Amino acid sequence: MTTGQRQPVGAGFVVAIDGPSGTGKSTVARRVAEILGAGYLDTGALYRIVALHVLESGIDPQDAPAVADSLQGLDFPSPTDPRQQRQELHGQDVTSRIRDADVTAAVTPVSANPAVRAFLLDRQRILAASGRMVVEGRDIGTVIVPDATVKIFLTADALERARRRFRQTVGAGAPQADVATADVDHEAVAAVARDLHRRDTQDSSRQHAPLQAAPDAVVIDSSALGVDETVAAVLELAAARGIS
Repeated sequence: MTTGQRQPVGAGFVVAIDGPSGTGKSTVARRVAEILGAGYLDTGALYRIVALHVLESGIDPQDAPAVADSLQGLDFPSPTDPRQQRQELHGQDVTSRIRDADVTAAVTPVSANPAVRAFLLDRQRILAASGRMVVEGRDIGTVIVPDATVKIFLTADALERARRRFRQTVGAGAPQADVATADVDHEAVAAVARDLHRRDTQDSSRQHAPLQAAPDAVVIDSSALGVDETVAAVLELAAARGIS
């Protein structure tokens, strides 16, 4: 158990954290899971792995029947340790690969495919119900675990989300000094903002499990909040529900 974690006590629970890209969902969810001594499930990674599988199979992500057929026999592990998220496909480490631009472009049509959502539904529900869990995604509180102990919809200003996502992209293998000055590239940030808007529109308007806040979710706007402040807000809500 890492320094700062609380000793796990009590019965199982699910903290559901939904929201669009660039809000800090993954960082916040992992930190909350570590502090609570809970498991962590990144459902977005599951869809990215399927999207990578589709690309490697030479299938057009928009070809819904072909994508559905490709799911036969597909299996891969789903890590739940918040400190170690090694994603694999066919025995290969794809942790970094699933964040590449081609996978990001493919994941929207793949994740909108009803067959893919059905394929991953039981896996997500079983893992979410496996004990003390923090689960993040886009439809956790509305579809995957509608009776989650705590439901949070994490949002942020569009420009701030674009800055964060751009820094995250630059930060993959870049010196910290470079990351700190990434926001000066206004053209690149604007391009990221356009891509996020495209994904938000598609995710929010899709027929199956659209991106939306559950009616009983608490909305947290992280635009002006640091990671520690956002984590503290989530932990405060969890504590109010008896989670510690």
